[in-house]
Amino acid sequence: MEGLAMLRQLIGEVQELCELYGSSNYIHHQPRTQLLCHNHHLHHQHSHRWCFLNFEDDSAEDGYCDIMTSSGKSGTLKTMEPYEPPPTKKSRKERNRGKLTGTTSSAEVMEQEIWKEFPEDLFEAVIARLPIATFFRFRSVCRKWNSLLDSNSFSQHCAQVPQAHPWFYTITHENVDPGAMYDPSSKKWHHPAIPSLRAKTVLPVASAGGLVCFLDINHRNFFVCNPLTQSFKELPARSVRVWSRVAVGMTLNGNSTTAAGYKILWVGCDGEHEVYDSVKNYWTRPGSMPSHIKLPLSLNFLSQPVSVEGTIYFMRTDPDGIVSYDMVTGAWKQFIIPAPTHLTDHTLAECGGRIMLVGLLTKNAATCVCIWELQKMMLLWKEVDRMPNIWCLEFYGKHVRMTCLGNKGLLMLSLRSRQMNRLVTYNVTSGDWLKVPGCVVPRGGKKRQWIACGTAFHPCLTASA
Repeated sequence: MEGLAMLRQLIGEVQELCELYGSSNYIHHQPRTQLLCHNHHLHHQHSHRWCFLNFEDDSAEDGYCDIMTSSGKSGTLKTMEPYEPPPTKKSRKERNRGKLTGTTSSAEVMEQEIWKEFPEDLFEAVIARLPIATFFRFRSVCRKWNSLLDSNSFSQHCAQVPQAHPWFYTITHENVDPGAMYDPSSKKWHHPAIPSLRAKTVLPVASAGGLVCFLDINHRNFFVCNPLTQSFKELPARSVRVWSRVAVGMTLNGNSTTAAGYKILWVGCDGEHEVYDSVKNYWTRPGSMPSHIKLPLSLNFLSQPVSVEGTIYFMRTDPDGIVSYDMVTGAWKQFIIPAPTHLTDHTLAECGGRIMLVGLLTKNAATCVCIWELQKMMLLWKEVDRMPNIWCLEFYGKHVRMTCLGNKGLLMLSLRSRQMNRLVTYNVTSGDWLKVPGCVVPRGGKKRQWIACGTAFHPCLTASA
């Protein structure tokens, strides 16, 4: 805009000079050039001529004409082509105009022929790498794509895809629907319709291989479900009648898929425990708790167990530490690990085989969320990160409680008090803290739901209960 204004000013000065002197003696016209200024006093010129001034060159060259300035100095008038505005971006409608014709070009026919012969195994390899939400939209393309979930080759392609961030299956306080799932990649909440769970009051207690284990708090029965595909199974009744609270862990049998089956372990504070094997489809009692492990266990039921290479770790108090169970050998171990000072709500987490601890540090009126990593050689917790101070200022002077809704590499934390309810995620690998958008009641306007509990699970399209 500044350059255009200067050009207009120069053209105006040229026109004033031409009108002032009004004679061809002051403008020596070059026949093969087209001048930018229009002089009404030069009768031998019948066409519009445009130019701009170049005061840096006093010599008259081919294609230039001299102009006398008011100071007596000669300037140079350089010829130019008529001004054309810069090209503008065409709208999508204009770009597509003419494409929707009644005939089809040969290139389009060739493309259709190429895609028609595209190898089917490559289709499956590409579709297996699509985001979960996109895959479910693609299922409506044709019957063949809709039946991919039952394809063995498609299952193999899905098994080769590296695991992305886990999703979170949560239960709301209102319990208006079976649950709500959060996808951290798209930052969206989904409300799955699982008819088998709609009439039941269940809690998500563990997960493995894309499957979520639920516990019916009314009848003390276990259910396993794939929230994405609604593959559902009610486990057989337990051989031990336990009406107290239990801690539950879940592992896969040897690999990263559910093809080889899975195992579920429950344990009570009195040491009673059972293991369910999906291949055998029944519960077994491996034996009694070893004598070197102090009973009662005083399990921290607010802390979900973590699974690392087939071993499940439970957090306990009195004494503070961890109790582990090897799902392959059936061996119990106990680790006495002093808890950090001023620690209130806390839970176990894991990331890449590392055992982590996340909890609230509360001192006086200040509260902060901290992350520790277990030093296995010294059996001590080492602080590795904490929530940004600007976030912690929001908790100052408030009685904050924390619940962990997922502890598999990407943590989801519920931080609540009478004045607030916050959901945040923490990436153990990158150290990023992110706020989670509120979960809105489906078909309920803008009313936000309060999350009661939840668990993390790695979404898998081919996992079968």
